[in-house]
Amino acid sequence: MTVQSDGPGGLEAVRRAGIETTGIEIVDESERTAKPSDLFWPWFAANVSVFGISYGSYLLWAGISWWQASLVAVVGITVSFIACGLVAIAGKRGSAPTMILSRAPFGVVGQKLPGVFSWIISIGWETFLAIMATLATATVFRELGWSSGTTTKVLAMAVIAALIVAASVAGYHVIIRFQSVLTWLTGLATIVYIALTLDQIDIDALTAMPNGSMQAVVGAFVMVMTAFGFGWINIAADWSRYQRRGTSGGRIVLWNTIGGALAPVVLVLYGIMLAGSRPDLQDGIANDPIGTLATILPTWFLVPFLVASVLALVSGAVLGIYSSGLTLLSLGVKIPRPAAAFVDGVILTLGTIYVVFVAQTFLAPFQSFLITLGVPIGAWAGIVIADIALRKHDYDEPALFDPKGRYGAVNWPAIATLVGASVVGWGLVVNAYPADVTWNNWQGYLLEPLNLAEWNSETLEWSGAWAFANLGVLFAFVIGFVVTLVVQRGRVRRQESV
Repeated sequence: MTVQSDGPGGLEAVRRAGIETTGIEIVDESERTAKPSDLFWPWFAANVSVFGISYGSYLLWAGISWWQASLVAVVGITVSFIACGLVAIAGKRGSAPTMILSRAPFGVVGQKLPGVFSWIISIGWETFLAIMATLATATVFRELGWSSGTTTKVLAMAVIAALIVAASVAGYHVIIRFQSVLTWLTGLATIVYIALTLDQIDIDALTAMPNGSMQAVVGAFVMVMTAFGFGWINIAADWSRYQRRGTSGGRIVLWNTIGGALAPVVLVLYGIMLAGSRPDLQDGIANDPIGTLATILPTWFLVPFLVASVLALVSGAVLGIYSSGLTLLSLGVKIPRPAAAFVDGVILTLGTIYVVFVAQTFLAPFQSFLITLGVPIGAWAGIVIADIALRKHDYDEPALFDPKGRYGAVNWPAIATLVGASVVGWGLVVNAYPADVTWNNWQGYLLEPLNLAEWNSETLEWSGAWAFANLGVLFAFVIGFVVTLVVQRGRVRRQESV
């Protein structure tokens, strides 16, 4: 759809200011000029944050050895971004955001159910990144001997929130330019960080770490998938919708995977080595990841480290808030895209205020949040990827906005698959911090009946080999994928025969 001018003070003036006015409507063919390699910049910039190093500590907390953690990191991160790339194929087939394209398997109205989950997880991710940037600023200021109290946190939060909201309101073209610059800046800072802390690595300590159980390895693998590629999978097509229609799907998957996985693989591998060599860092990383990583740096590099780290976190949050705004529009909210991004920015700011100034820790609720929403998002991903595999032609774009079109209003079998896979998935995951996040202790209800784990209601503890393997995310994905391949084949064939 082409955006029409509505006067000097209207949409045309907004576009001249460099702000993207395209919302959830179909992108004009004339605007689809991006190359597959362009996908590298937003994905790399959003995932090159030094925060990735902290995941080395999280993996070792699972009770596995450094080589097991390394294998999990390489395979889990890569596979999760391949899944993102597969969803991104839909963008070049339909010229619309991910949650609009998801109307094909779920129906134009039925898509609102997974759309709500998608919106919540995007809001959660961007808020989490803003929180980390604020806390990191306060910690670095403290290390420099400067003020690091409430005033510093308030000012840091205000600047960070303003950067995130301003870039996301500006939209696609500004974000792409912004990310390409940040890629070089944050990449260089990360290389310097590794060079300055390389002397902290103790190979003997790493090789002495005992191997963990198979169940612990599976749990770590699921955590890595959920934290990286699966954390972005619900927005993967938002960036590929500007690709030329004839672009190879394989090239989209390739550049999406390289851009998303390259930096995290390197960072997590280094983080595993650092945490394994310095166990004393792990408690600090749990509450202030980037700030704790800064404590082992020489003073002269603290300011460059802070600037690069905060901008990297802002980069990731910008992608999240841009897409959460599009998801909000897909749910039926009738406001312009920039306004939707601003609304989500207000929510992000309020969430940051609560965690930074009220909550005592954010690791426990964040990990619980990841697993809880990771289950339905995993089921959704399985359904959507199977639907993409079944389709041989481009989407009927007008039908994506018409409940009476070929995709229908509600595809009840797809809804049932999503709900059923989520119910099974939630029954096979547990809250890793049951004493701290008591409101989420309802999960894991299938583990005891299947003799996979035991729950002690008095001590609020899970025990058993499979208790923390988080099998539910994998099961939800597999159920969604397999059921859709079998059940929806005829429906897709009938749609494409019209």
